[in-house]
Amino acid sequence: MLYDASRAGNADATWFDRSWWESRGEVRPAAEGRGSAHFIEADARRLVLRHYRRGGWMTHLLGDRYLWQGEPLTRSFVEWHLLYVMHRAGLPVPLPIAARYVRIGRSLYSADLLTEQLPATVSLARRLRAGPLPLSAWIAVGRCLRRFHDYGICHADLNAHNVLLDDRESVWLVDFDRGRLRQPGYWCDANLVRLRRSIEKIAFDSPDERFSEADWASLLDGYFTAAVPAAEEAV
Repeated sequence: MLYDASRAGNADATWFDRSWWESRGEVRPAAEGRGSAHFIEADARRLVLRHYRRGGWMTHLLGDRYLWQGEPLTRSFVEWHLLYVMHRAGLPVPLPIAARYVRIGRSLYSADLLTEQLPATVSLARRLRAGPLPLSAWIAVGRCLRRFHDYGICHADLNAHNVLLDDRESVWLVDFDRGRLRQPGYWCDANLVRLRRSIEKIAFDSPDERFSEADWASLLDGYFTAAVPAAEEAV
């Protein structure tokens, strides 16, 4: 187990047990796009507990199990460390609380991650389903993405479910499983293309026009005109 002692000094294995939290307060599954995640409101805490599960065809073969390659390479520990670095750098991400892995035999393991819950936020996907976004919101999303790319943060699954907004158009990114630090390059463009495909898929299923070329142009305008402030560059 790995945890931030300043925020989880008494953490133990029960913190990764949904039923343990249920006995202390409210636990509800995430509505969308968060895999096997649950929102926890208990013991004066607001947390997100996520159990790692595979996607695609591999889920039928291994489900929630991963090949053991050593503790530093476990999915939960890698994501916890990346979140910690990003949070220290001032990037808009959830605060990591604790992570763990459980060995299964000699060659497999399962993993869990506990983070602080971001208050009063909804996913870009849900906002789009509710109605069109103002151009200012698209600009805010573009600026946020540029900050991450300037720091070399590659989100392995950047989609409309992993971009969160509040009613003041502040933007956060979540779910950094398989994310990593890289030198900025062509992968930044690939990140943007992946996000656009996700947005278009959601907009296609909507009853009216929820996403236009003007929306995407606004996002790109925010992205390409954003700059990392000098104070942040020194972090």
